[in-house]
Amino acid sequence: MDLTTYFEAYEALVKKADAAFEQVREAFPQCVRCRRECADCCYALFDLSLIEALYINHHFRETFHGAAREALLEKANRTDRRLARIKRDAAKALKAGRDEEEVLEELASERVRCPLLNDENLCDLYPYRPITCRLYGIPTAIGGKGYTCGLSGFEPGKSYPTVQLDQIQARLQEISATLLRDIRSRHIKLADLLVPLSMALLTDYDDAYLGVGEGEDPQEEKRDG
Repeated sequence: MDLTTYFEAYEALVKKADAAFEQVREAFPQCVRCRRECADCCYALFDLSLIEALYINHHFRETFHGAAREALLEKANRTDRRLARIKRDAAKALKAGRDEEEVLEELASERVRCPLLNDENLCDLYPYRPITCRLYGIPTAIGGKGYTCGLSGFEPGKSYPTVQLDQIQARLQEISATLLRDIRSRHIKLADLLVPLSMALLTDYDDAYLGVGEGEDPQEEKRDG
């Protein structure tokens, strides 16, 4: 399956994110403290949309082969198991009646090493890193709530240019939905699915996963039943 058109749409969004980062860094050089071997962002919890997961998976498989790929997949597997435990615990806390905002704050404080972070504290797939990684270090906001790197020099209470992640997520969902529509996928809800980077590395995004070709639409089966 040729995903070039959708990857190009994604890369256009990446360029905008990189440009936004550089604008803020130029305006507030004393506050943006990103540097080589600073890996604070490589321990943050976040998920990827379908198009971003496909992009990461593609370049991972293009870049790594043999023992190197297997070693990274093993790291990804360990990371994914830990993330699954963290999310299960959060779900149990919510079911038990814990305050949702409190649980989400605890999730945001979790630190899990990205499987692509190597022993030199560098990203093994840096040119193709997710947009979240590219914007880490400057002020961002999602759902009306602001965030910034704890190592940065941005001061609480002051006003700074802020990247609205809701808009980026909406565009990522749009690209994902367009892809699924164009390939006539039976699994259109994949456009709304978010997965951690570890799962994006581990997943085989074949025709069956993407719902292409022969097979029953699960929604149709449900209606027929």
